[in-house]
Amino acid sequence: MKIAIVGYSGSGKSTLAQELSQKYETDVLHFDAVQFLPDWEIRSDEEKKRITENFLDRHDSWVIDGNYSKLFYEHRMEEADTIILLLFNRFSCLCRAYRRYIKYKNTTRPDMAEGCKEKFDLAFVKWILWDGRRKREKERYKGLISKYGDKVVVINNQKQLDIYIQNISK
Repeated sequence: MKIAIVGYSGSGKSTLAQELSQKYETDVLHFDAVQFLPDWEIRSDEEKKRITENFLDRHDSWVIDGNYSKLFYEHRMEEADTIILLLFNRFSCLCRAYRRYIKYKNTTRPDMAEGCKEKFDLAFVKWILWDGRRKREKERYKGLISKYGDKVVVINNQKQLDIYIQNISK
């Protein structure tokens, strides 16, 4: 089973990835942990690609969460048996990100690189509400649906997510 989870920041990609990796007893790769080194330093592009390529080469089954178009995006989408697209509205994502911040304040959440304490600042709010929803991202998601429609699951809200999780648990 290979599952790619993409979508807007704060929509719950990492939480869902962890849940699915446990259900299917497979390894998970969180791209936020690949992107960052301690103290939110950004890892080099070469190292991110090496980590991702090694993960893809070593696993016949996986769950990967995150967009990161430079990290074998087309390869991941092509190989995935299921692509889960989390398209929650911007205000839901903002509320979810804020709740996550409260939960992990002054700590590093499990799906993040060690030493990256949870933060919630103006730049992140701007990313959730506007910058992460630019035309480029919307077109990428439409392209996924168009190209891989039969294996794309679009989830727009928590109710749909709950139903999806309930149905795969049967």
